[in-house]
Amino acid sequence: MARLRPDGNFDPPLLMSRRHALGAMGVGFALSMRPVNAATIITDTKGLVVADVKIKVADGQSPGYYARPEGKGPFPGVLIVSEIFGLHEHIRDLCRRMAKVGYAAVAPDYFYRAGDPSKIEDFSKIFPIVAQAKYSQVMSDSLAAIDFLKAQGEVDKARLAITGFCWGGSVVWMTTANSPDIKAGAAWYGQLRARPPQPGAPAPEQRPYPIDVADKIKGRVIGFYAGLDQGITADDVAAMRAALKAAGDTKSNIIVYPDAQHGFNGDYRPSYNEKDAKDAWGRMLAWFKDHGV
Repeated sequence: MARLRPDGNFDPPLLMSRRHALGAMGVGFALSMRPVNAATIITDTKGLVVADVKIKVADGQSPGYYARPEGKGPFPGVLIVSEIFGLHEHIRDLCRRMAKVGYAAVAPDYFYRAGDPSKIEDFSKIFPIVAQAKYSQVMSDSLAAIDFLKAQGEVDKARLAITGFCWGGSVVWMTTANSPDIKAGAAWYGQLRARPPQPGAPAPEQRPYPIDVADKIKGRVIGFYAGLDQGITADDVAAMRAALKAAGDTKSNIIVYPDAQHGFNGDYRPSYNEKDAKDAWGRMLAWFKDHGV
């Protein structure tokens, strides 16, 4: 693991051997998703600089993970927003995957103030941690992560993108609406509008959702959704498409994979759908390129 020096540069990275990579299986992944899927992708660090970093946020420093190609760049930058499981090994691997194709990628820990959901085995105990990440904090942390990317000398400040998954998919829509620096976003099965309160559950936070900020997206986001998703319905997708159309946004796009389940890109999860995940990943990279990122 490369380390960030006081001068802002990184020590040379240690390369992850295939044996080490295979040894990481089951270690560092969200406990509530055990056992880890045999199809899990492990991306090595050959040709990369990777580091655990600290990102200056409004009330302190957020842990984060940063990966970029070796060399001076300038590289386009991408903010990667996690699922509800936080900054675990899968999200770190996604950073390395993006670095392998030429991006400088950073993933912040949005939940560090309340705990580490990746280390919790009981799924029901994760939600109280995630619920403490209020909308204003999440947007502030996202903008801080963008500032982190802009401060890296090897990053092209004019070419910045964002992608996120599940909980993070919704954050993609919202961050794009709040940041003119973001040229392109890819939202993977993120919530699009408020849901009815669940019986016995605390009242949901009063906050905007993607459908409420459709007029601020301005053709920058592509969404990947699952036809078999029980939480984000076809009606939700139709409503978001209608909101984008009403806002005059004819460029943003939502693609639905009929046979996919929620979380279909999570190769460590039972819901992984290799065919659809690969198709969407390719579409995301093409979307970024088409938007100059």
